[in-house]
Amino acid sequence: MKRVLVLLLFISSITKAQPIKLSNEATISVVTFGPWQGELYSAFGHSGFRVHDPAQEIDWLFNYGVFDFDQPNFYTNFARGIPYYMLGIGDYQRYKAHYIYYNRFVHEQVLSFTPAQTQKVFDHLQWNALPENASYRYDYFYDNCATRIRDVIKTVFKDSVNFDGTYITTEYSIRDLTDLYLAQQPWGDLGIDICLGLPMDKKATADEYMFLPDYIESSYDHATIIDSAGAKIPIVKEKITAYASREENPAAGLPHPLYIFSGLAAVTMLLSFIDWRRKKLSTWFDTLLFGVTGFIGVLLLLLWLFTNHTAAANNFNLLWALPTNFFIVFAFIRKPNWIGKYFLIVTTIEGILLLAWVVLPQQLNTALIPLVIALLIRAFMRYRFRPTAD
Repeated sequence: MKRVLVLLLFISSITKAQPIKLSNEATISVVTFGPWQGELYSAFGHSGFRVHDPAQEIDWLFNYGVFDFDQPNFYTNFARGIPYYMLGIGDYQRYKAHYIYYNRFVHEQVLSFTPAQTQKVFDHLQWNALPENASYRYDYFYDNCATRIRDVIKTVFKDSVNFDGTYITTEYSIRDLTDLYLAQQPWGDLGIDICLGLPMDKKATADEYMFLPDYIESSYDHATIIDSAGAKIPIVKEKITAYASREENPAAGLPHPLYIFSGLAAVTMLLSFIDWRRKKLSTWFDTLLFGVTGFIGVLLLLLWLFTNHTAAANNFNLLWALPTNFFIVFAFIRKPNWIGKYFLIVTTIEGILLLAWVVLPQQLNTALIPLVIALLIRAFMRYRFRPTAD
């Protein structure tokens, strides 16, 4: 979600020493920071807990989105799908100023806690911030800096808190939910759609919507807690808009992938027409096309089979990014007799993929359709003109 600047103040007073006791003026809030399209990781927003005790001059943000590049095996763990994030504590006002600078809204929900309940949550956060407790195994969709804002309250108050998800009337999948935030980042959206497989397309439950900070905010708006008298009351006592973001025009970027791949399909058709007329294949083009898509397929297969990225499993993108294509290009040199049969199989697979596109259980990115058409055309050309290719 949000890569936190490690230069933000880390509160050193929370250690194994005696936990801090708050005054009766203290409050705990859920703070939601708006999305920013400048980076892929920031496009979904961010969440944290604010602990404010003016009597003790405490104004801290508890942030579950911190990670340390210097931790042992950080890059290896990230590649294997087992990244470790941690709970960090920073000065809230500095956090707020940072998000305002990037024109990201700041919404605060002050929670309806008694002083005793406030202390109970704060005690848990202090315990969680200890070095031996601060790290956790991050999961993009099921255990992240937003879901932790729900889980802390569930852990502390158990059945006394109820997050009523009946207000959610949409039937989005997890992929649909990510798409909502990436309309201005089509290449980032494409990358996610390629790398993540069928698990992304299951209908999300109300709890699963809460991997997004916006839905953490709305879920708290609909949550209740049992008070000291045994009555259910709204868990949010007051909502504060600390900063409302301004409307901005999206920054210019690369052309949409649909345009790029449509151009590739047009070039493929033109080149194939020329090859048809001259009865000779452009091997350089096929080496690039099948080599690159095959290499993508190898990476997808590795993500699925040899990492802990559970969302990368059962990936239907492997129907166009055939891993075997990466190795078949080496056969263009020796031109074995079986290569024509191989490309007949590829032609069949790509044709069936195009026909079944809208009914596949996994939602493939529509920008890939022209790329699949290009693969289909060149695979057919490789099958049809194999005997005279050079």
